[in-house]
Amino acid sequence: MKEEEKTVHEGLIIEAFPNAMFRVLLDNEDLILAYVSGKMRRGLIRVLVGDRVKVEVSRYDSTRGRIIYRLPDKDSSD
Repeated sequence: MKEEEKTVHEGLIIEAFPNAMFRVLLDNEDLILAYVSGKMRRGLIRVLVGDRVKVEVSRYDSTRGRIIYRLPDKDSSD
């Protein structure tokens, strides 16, 4: 069985909901509802409002997605 095709977009988290869902504004100006992937939960990676993230969006439902990566801050000096 072929795996579902997904597209990866970058975006900014603009709102957090109590059930671990987030409102994400993508770079192409789309607004989607996204949840944190299981690998990020197991790795205890925290996602907050204002973070830049990579989101995997299904081609069948472009209003929902899964956060797969938290991008590093540009102003942090590591």
